[in-house]
Amino acid sequence: MKRKPSALFIALTLFGTLGITRQASAQKAQSQFITFDAPGAGVGSGQGTVPRSINPSGEITGEYYDSTEATHGFVRAADGIIATFEVPGASMGNAQGTYPRSINPEGDVAGFYYDASHVVVSTRGFVRAADGNIITFDAGPNLGTIPLSINPSGETTGAYSSHGFVRAADGYITTFDVGSIVTVPTSINPSGEITGMYADSSFISHGFLRDRDGTITKFDVVVPSLGTLPQSINPEGEITGLYMDTRGPHGFVRDKDGEITTFDVPGATLGTVTTSINPRGEITGNYFDASSLARGLVRDKDGEITTFAVPGAGGPFFGDGTIPQSINPSGEITGLYTDAIGAYHGFLREPHGGGSEDQLNNERGEHSE
Repeated sequence: MKRKPSALFIALTLFGTLGITRQASAQKAQSQFITFDAPGAGVGSGQGTVPRSINPSGEITGEYYDSTEATHGFVRAADGIIATFEVPGASMGNAQGTYPRSINPEGDVAGFYYDASHVVVSTRGFVRAADGNIITFDAGPNLGTIPLSINPSGETTGAYSSHGFVRAADGYITTFDVGSIVTVPTSINPSGEITGMYADSSFISHGFLRDRDGTITKFDVVVPSLGTLPQSINPEGEITGLYMDTRGPHGFVRDKDGEITTFDVPGATLGTVTTSINPRGEITGNYFDASSLARGLVRDKDGEITTFAVPGAGGPFFGDGTIPQSINPSGEITGLYTDAIGAYHGFLREPHGGGSEDQLNNERGEHSE
């Protein structure tokens, strides 16, 4: 994605309540897809709607970029009604604003925002309750708090400066380090198990699993590796993410016992990226075809892969196309797709829908290590 902040930014100050705009979204049914845009989303290249997370009820959160490329949050209800919001005091500079990242079954949203009240614009964390009340927080005295995941109990995890953190529902925060350079937790499950990545002194990324009691298990998909980047952990403790080698990114799933299975979409030319795993072990993500456009994938527990593209997805830049972000327990997938000029739009893919999709048995592209 273009001109969008990466997962490692740093933070500052403020607290407040919320202004919500509640409107019906423009949406269109296309085969098994529903496409939508947040009210106020820009329509130019690098503008538009970017869903990030979907909960069991089908509620979706994410951000949208307006015509000035300032960033705002939204929650889309299962009936398609969209509530837009921003954290009070959030900076409205280019690619600054409010960034929701995760929504739990209760409808609580965790994310970060850019706070302009200090000399250096930086990030702070927030949790938005289902009723719209917002609590802001810092994980410590330094700049840079970036929550990335919230579980059903309201426990939140993410990155703080160069450290990891977990924030309990009562607000108590524990910080921790796995590597010597940086620790980035990416996902927390209902049991409080956390996965993510850390970088060593050579700036190579590795995976980790942190149990609720603080015990940390480090892992790599392959050794030697150019990088292991876990993205999501489900209630069973299964982890999905990607690893890098000289050919590019590849998908993996690590089971509760530590056995790792790697996979690629057969025919993928520039790599396979996985982003989310649900309680049934279904995985979503994307891969790149010969046109350099991204196409979506869903991999079931048995390893069968279905690929898909949102009708009308395209774009002028490498990596444009269909980019799934999150899959819920029933198999509903949300994410973004780009149009012909590179503007972003949201989509919801209903499971078991019709349409022209490819069923791919990935025996040709999968192996265990």
